[in-house]
Amino acid sequence: MRPALRPGRTCLLAQAVLWAALNVAHADSGSTGFIEDVHFSDYSPLSTNSELLRRMTSPLTGRQVQATLSRSSQRLIEQSIDLAAEKFVLYVPPVPPPHGYGVLVFVPPWQEARLPDGWSTVLDHYGVIYVSAARSGNQESAVGRREPLALLEAHNVILRYPVDPSRVYVGGFSGGARIALRLALGFPELFNGVLLNAGSDPLGTLVPPLPPADLWRRFQESTRLVYVTGERDMVHLGMDVASLHSMRQWCVFNTDSQVIPGAEHETPRSAAFSAALQALLAPPGRSSKLPACQAGIDRELSAQLQKVQSLIAHGDAGAAQKLLLEIDRRFGGLAAPRSLELQALLSPAGSEGKAGQPPAAPQ
Repeated sequence: MRPALRPGRTCLLAQAVLWAALNVAHADSGSTGFIEDVHFSDYSPLSTNSELLRRMTSPLTGRQVQATLSRSSQRLIEQSIDLAAEKFVLYVPPVPPPHGYGVLVFVPPWQEARLPDGWSTVLDHYGVIYVSAARSGNQESAVGRREPLALLEAHNVILRYPVDPSRVYVGGFSGGARIALRLALGFPELFNGVLLNAGSDPLGTLVPPLPPADLWRRFQESTRLVYVTGERDMVHLGMDVASLHSMRQWCVFNTDSQVIPGAEHETPRSAAFSAALQALLAPPGRSSKLPACQAGIDRELSAQLQKVQSLIAHGDAGAAQKLLLEIDRRFGGLAAPRSLELQALLSPAGSEGKAGQPPAAPQ
């Protein structure tokens, strides 16, 4: 039996409920400033599980997931997030820029929804809305929570505020930055840039997988990448070096790298955050090296796929399967649909389960 509430406690509870309701109402009506315990209600077609599977896994991994579901007579649910149960934090500058707000969707490594110290004045200066979710830390599932939450944050902010669609960005700190890179790769029509604060990955390693070819071209041509890491954070500086090197190899030239003097593994303070945000807001340029670089990747991929075809024709299914898995790991969505056609030749009875295991969520 639940204990009765004393009158004073009842009054305080009523005030708390009213305050929470006011916060939600303010968020929905375009209020400004720092707003806690925000609830959103609108779903996006980009956050469906089928779209996440298409964009955020390699083709052979995606086929394996679908085959596993089919064998168990299951199917993907449409949305993995129950928005009614989620809470977000918003910071909205009081004066919207003439052409609309920018938006920074921030993926944290921690569980609470919060705004890093010193960031509000910088957001005011550049006219950028900040939004972040609770229960989106490193311990949560990437594809089950962190990625769809970020997509839903962007969608709901765009619905509620006058936003310049050319200034919508995703970012994160530590493990959250690695999720942000995955999102930037998979959704370049939504996110125009990515802020990688002390966390990054090289391309061509399955985590993150390269997206389908049309999305990949858009990422190469129009996405800004800004790396910002503390001078004393040697582990993550090393990760940045490896990631930046791979970006050049994969024809991604709109990059900027900043090292914060004297800083450890931490979010940047206002001055460093301002410099990083300024770099992120800069319009992407088109490198003269891009066409030739892209053509080189296309030739390499075509040669590898042709080699798989030749191995199959000569009856060496084992070598063909091994090479196809390597192509799937390295080229991801760029190899589709040809990689899926070759996999069907190797496993006509539907034994896609041999195609490799789904990638683990980055921490």
